[in-house]
Amino acid sequence: MSIEPLIYAVIFAAVLFLIEGIYLAVFGKSVRLESRVNRRLQLLEKGESREAVMETLRKEREQHSRTLRIPVIGMLSKKASVANIAFTPNAILAIVLLLIVLSFVGLTLFTSASLTMRIVVSAAMGYGAVYVWLGSKAKKRMDLFEEQLPDAVELMVRSLRVGHPFASSVNIVAQEMPDPLGTEFGILVDEANFGAEISDSLRRMTERVDVQDLRFLAVAVSIQSQSGGNLAEILDGLSKVIRSRFKLFRRVDAITAEAKWSGWFLSIFPLLALVAINVLQPNYYDGVMDTPVFMPLAIIVFVFLTINVFVMRMMVDIKV
Repeated sequence: MSIEPLIYAVIFAAVLFLIEGIYLAVFGKSVRLESRVNRRLQLLEKGESREAVMETLRKEREQHSRTLRIPVIGMLSKKASVANIAFTPNAILAIVLLLIVLSFVGLTLFTSASLTMRIVVSAAMGYGAVYVWLGSKAKKRMDLFEEQLPDAVELMVRSLRVGHPFASSVNIVAQEMPDPLGTEFGILVDEANFGAEISDSLRRMTERVDVQDLRFLAVAVSIQSQSGGNLAEILDGLSKVIRSRFKLFRRVDAITAEAKWSGWFLSIFPLLALVAINVLQPNYYDGVMDTPVFMPLAIIVFVFLTINVFVMRMMVDIKV
């Protein structure tokens, strides 16, 4: 046994951080969700017309839809579409190939694995690093959208109660809210200015943004547009429901946080202990490695560790 598994983990972490570095180096602060001014307003402040800005934003959101059905690449495109990654599909594919090459070079320099093993592992590292990075970006964007939505609905309620039409209320949200919600609602405003129905635009937004509370908003607006009623009161009730659900989710996360960390610790500690033992005393297992029961028992231990991960996740996965 050697420290090569640790080297594999270090190379994978390195290529994972390299993706973020490339992304920020190419697009800079314009892609950071922490900006208080959403990207649509930033483009408008540069002097671009509303039509040009809307076309740019729509092209960014639809550029990954063309590759969703391509095997292997489709999984990356789905995550990239949800995360609204500014990289084009060709750029994502080029980054995957670049990371595969870099991983292969790292494995060649720091490990003694065979050529076939280096090719397989480097391919898994390059693709896996991009997949994990896109998944992290998508989850962060959706979580932030869910957190911003109650404030946006309450802002629309206050605007409706002072006499503004619904389109103006949406425009206020587009101007006041940061990304990702601000730009998404800005697209609604631009589409409405060019003749589209806001209810239809909201429905299309729910297809781009997989947030359950947003679907509630789209249904409420659609029903009100067809049957009438006090939209301000409807949205006020909806905002209270969304905020209550959000508080409940946070409460559940707080209650299960200790159990989640305990599960991760119990799953990772044996692997960390194995790595530490091999680093501090490489010959520790030499006396038992040649016995016929060593490999079967090692496989059984690995299987139980894998089962432990899923069991611990099931125990803390509380449905609300």
